[in-house]
Amino acid sequence: MIRSRRVGVAVLVWLAAAGWALVAQEPNLTEEQMREFLLKAKIVDSRPIHKGVTSPWRLTLSDGRLKHDAAYQSIDVTKAVEQMADGSNEFGFRDSYHFNIAAFELAKLVGLGDMMPVTVERSWRGDKGSLSWWLPVMMDEEQRRQKKVEPPDKNAWNKQVNRMWVFSQLVYDTDRNMTNMLITEDWKVWMIDFSRAFRAFHKLQDPRVLGMCDRQLLERLRHLDEREVLEKTKPHLDKTLVKAVMARRDLIVAFYEKRIAEEGEAAVLY
Repeated sequence: MIRSRRVGVAVLVWLAAAGWALVAQEPNLTEEQMREFLLKAKIVDSRPIHKGVTSPWRLTLSDGRLKHDAAYQSIDVTKAVEQMADGSNEFGFRDSYHFNIAAFELAKLVGLGDMMPVTVERSWRGDKGSLSWWLPVMMDEEQRRQKKVEPPDKNAWNKQVNRMWVFSQLVYDTDRNMTNMLITEDWKVWMIDFSRAFRAFHKLQDPRVLGMCDRQLLERLRHLDEREVLEKTKPHLDKTLVKAVMARRDLIVAFYEKRIAEEGEAAVLY
């Protein structure tokens, strides 16, 4: 406990030195209340977020009682071929705000809704886009590594990261970089920005990132229903992309069942 306090104090000192403003305590709202606010509250301010390549915006919303920020992304681009940062080419490339909304809905179906901000579709300045509840972030994973700040509970941290990697393989996220992994003051991990996910491939992007697996997550994956996925994610995913999700689900489940048979549950599940 003493070590945890020391780590927390060290992080806060670093944040102050770096010029970070700590966010006020979050309002205690349900998912439905957040969704209603994002859909209906008036947009009273806006400024660009100078991170990423999709030109996202930070919007301030107010309903007269509550004022809160949200992240807005309107990109929806399809290309026959796109050269990626590593020099490789991706054919049938798509970068779309629709996938942010689909990822949130799918995360809820597999029990990971609490690792993603509430996200809805909303129009702003004549364009439709995804609008996500702004999180009280302490830092992102890139900053944590740069400053060599260690989580106070390594075991709890690893469990969260493992859940994130399972989900990234499920949705075939081609841009799960360290700036898309946010960390709040209580050391909770949040996943954001899935605009380059949901490829049509019936394979896993990189099964090497799969470590141990949450028992409840694996059980949710086993019982994931294709018709429900299609219903919850429409119109943001079509049947082709949903079938690809289900094919990857099968591969993930088979991967863990094989490991369980070879190593035993205790070595694979938590």
